[in-house]
Amino acid sequence: MLDKFLEYLQFEKRYSPHTITSYKKDLEDFSHFYLKTESSEDISKADKKVIRNFIVELSENNIAKRSINRKLSSLRSFYHFLLKIGEIKVSPTETVSSLKFYAEKQIPMSKEEMQVLNDQVFEEKHNILEKCIMEVLYQTGIRKAELCGLIFENVDLGRNDLKIVGKGNKERYIPISEDLANLLRSYLEIRKPQTEHELYFFVSKKGKKLNEKFVYVVVNKYLSLITTKEKRSPHILRHSFATHVLDNGAEISKVKKILGHSSLASTQVYTNANIEQLKKVFNQAHPRASKKEEL
Repeated sequence: MLDKFLEYLQFEKRYSPHTITSYKKDLEDFSHFYLKTESSEDISKADKKVIRNFIVELSENNIAKRSINRKLSSLRSFYHFLLKIGEIKVSPTETVSSLKFYAEKQIPMSKEEMQVLNDQVFEEKHNILEKCIMEVLYQTGIRKAELCGLIFENVDLGRNDLKIVGKGNKERYIPISEDLANLLRSYLEIRKPQTEHELYFFVSKKGKKLNEKFVYVVVNKYLSLITTKEKRSPHILRHSFATHVLDNGAEISKVKKILGHSSLASTQVYTNANIEQLKKVFNQAHPRASKKEEL
């Protein structure tokens, strides 16, 4: 039944290989637990009690609440699929709640920090591929996996845009600046093509598709040179992109489209970082705002 579910995710939901792998890992973890506690491999027979015991064990093993909730979400999707095809009548996850936790605040890079990166770090010495990784992530807000999976033919340096295939294989076009286009042209001059076929735009020294761990290491290395903030990941560059373009007056609906979010609520997370800026605008512009007192 697990194989059928994974095929459903691939061919009907059109999830990415990375996402499908995550679902598979979560369900295999639960299958191992079910075999250990119930002496059975048929997790379609699991009940609410087993699901809760699984969560308890994960907690006792100090698994992060966010990770536990992700595994629970995978189980919900699996049992929803079983409901859909008539294998079960009630989902055992129906009354099982996710764990509550306070999400760690993500602090984006400041515009000044990113300017230092551009004016000083890159000017002194840089690897052109690594600079491309940093600049594409920051100037477009695309995800780490989207950068690694960027198809060669989807980079149009004539029109200055990128065609990105995001979650659920949804496509979107992102404009790029002339400076970034020129940087990508410079990269093409030293790019080592793949021996079999030219598929991915960014490739390693061996001509192969970049892996996400390499991208993370590159981002962490450069951000460590300009900041003492704890979070120095590719996602922080995506966060910084969204925060900075919203600061500069971009419409949130347009930013939503560029980021590839399915709902506006996901994009609104980045507006929280702008609250002080909004307060200043209010105090300066609103006719009823006090000129002596601030919010």
